[in-house]
Amino acid sequence: MVNTLLIVLDFRLEKVPSSEKTALRIEKTVNFRLNGEQVTVKCPPAYTLLEVLREELHVTGPKEDCAKGECGACTVIKDGAPVCSCLVLVSQAEGSEIMTSEGLVKDGRLNPVQEAFIEQGAVQCGHCIPGMIVSASALLMRNQHPTVDEIRTALSGNLCRCTGYSKIITAVQEAAKNWRQ
Repeated sequence: MVNTLLIVLDFRLEKVPSSEKTALRIEKTVNFRLNGEQVTVKCPPAYTLLEVLREELHVTGPKEDCAKGECGACTVIKDGAPVCSCLVLVSQAEGSEIMTSEGLVKDGRLNPVQEAFIEQGAVQCGHCIPGMIVSASALLMRNQHPTVDEIRTALSGNLCRCTGYSKIITAVQEAAKNWRQ
């Protein structure tokens, strides 16, 4: 005989039979917009936004690297501001607008930052690039005439182990020119 206990509060608590033992799994339903599309996910409330993006929604732009918010490889734009998705619990995304590097592509066309990174040779191994591009795009969304210092500050949360950053900064400067057009 299978016993199932269901308690509905702000989340669901299920008693799931597992051989002779019983395991508990807490799930929460979270709704948010991802790259312009409404999504609903049901997952444990302790999952990070990064875990949900990669494991539940199969969005692979944000990368898990440090899992401490120090490298920026998992950067996404949440409600207009860049955030490390490894530090955001999925429940904090409820009702939010989330944009990843995939969402920056419109009608099959790369955005100016993505194009400039390619044209300026700012892409090395590619691991950090989605986070760099998201951070740079967030900067240009709020400041279309950034100084070099403002670019450095905007990218200060993103680490690249392959380059000296000069081509990345040049790429953001070029993207700013094209962003305004």
